[in-house]
Amino acid sequence: MVSQLKSLTLASPSPIVRHPLLQTVEGTVQVFTAVHRSFFTNVMVQALRIADQGKPVLIVQFLKGGIHQGPSQPMQLGQNLDWIRSDMTRCIHDPEVSTSEKQAVKDLWLHTKSVVTKGRYGLVVLDELSLAVNYGLIPTQDVVDFLNQRPPQVDVILTGPAMPDALLTVADQVTEFRRNFLP
Repeated sequence: MVSQLKSLTLASPSPIVRHPLLQTVEGTVQVFTAVHRSFFTNVMVQALRIADQGKPVLIVQFLKGGIHQGPSQPMQLGQNLDWIRSDMTRCIHDPEVSTSEKQAVKDLWLHTKSVVTKGRYGLVVLDELSLAVNYGLIPTQDVVDFLNQRPPQVDVILTGPAMPDALLTVADQVTEFRRNFLP
């Protein structure tokens, strides 16, 4: 017995139909805010858990320095977690910032936008971003544009006190940490 294969020709190309469960899950924007600056541990636990599950994570600390790190020397914690700080000699605690510190934060912001656009990371934590915005180091609209233009699968966590309203509006989830002291 002989069988023949016959090629099928279609009059017009048919569109590819994808199953709804195979679509890329859209990432979220989460905001963690508090009047104090001591809640980073909660965000780190989430980042470490996600990295442990195999999803690449980037943690960016705009106002932390002191270890001469910068974008060209990220720390790698485990296989899936990269951690970058600004390349400056101190940590910023108030709006009085030197020209070189402003440039270090700007360089880190440009680097962050560049690597996130490439889609390598599944989660990006932008630590104390609200303070960097409120101190005039990163324009609010630039952050909003970044969040709106990021690859669709990237989750972003923004942290810091006094988060600007424009960033709260873009967020999918806003978590406010409060300390209630009992008398």
